[in-house]
Amino acid sequence: MSLKEAESLVKSKQRVADHGEVFTPASMVVEMLNLVKGETGRIDARVLEPACGSGNFLVPVLLHKLVTVQVRYGKSQFEKRHYALFALMCTYGIELLSDNAQECRDNLCAVFNSFLDVDRDNEWARVARWVLEANIVQGDALTMTLPDGEPITFPEWGYLGKGKFQRRDFRYADLTQRASFEGTLFGEIAEEDLFTAVRTHPIMTVHQIAKQVAI
Repeated sequence: MSLKEAESLVKSKQRVADHGEVFTPASMVVEMLNLVKGETGRIDARVLEPACGSGNFLVPVLLHKLVTVQVRYGKSQFEKRHYALFALMCTYGIELLSDNAQECRDNLCAVFNSFLDVDRDNEWARVARWVLEANIVQGDALTMTLPDGEPITFPEWGYLGKGKFQRRDFRYADLTQRASFEGTLFGEIAEEDLFTAVRTHPIMTVHQIAKQVAI
């Protein structure tokens, strides 16, 4: 690796010293994702990057998912849009630094908007930004807390078909325990189990969600 390439992996020496911030080179991202390409191309595979930076891993993951969406649902604008949103809903990240977290959201939004060929004021784009505010969290993945000390909470999104989505919120700390039992962050667990949602939201369409989202 050249000095110029190495310098491109850091924003500043001070951030490296203070936070250990170094960005993974694209070639390494590709090699790592190839190890799990059966999952990254699955629309409903829920992928969490606990140190997501500006989205070096999550952007390629979303692109892989959207390729699957195009192949399966490209002939139906209705299905293409809803499954593209569901692919985005299944993409999660935690990032310690606020500017990186926002850049990650912006990068994922740009991919989504480009895929659907919509501008940022379109209701699909507004809903995508709202989803990513919940899915890409500024926080500490080690302590599982937000900057204010509150526990990190993630939404579990479900696509019920016919344009309807369901959201349930879970504490990240509970989800990591669930993963040790189920092998996935969001497993099917009985209602009476310890790992229950802290909140269940009403079933909604994209249009209904967009009406609640500020431009």
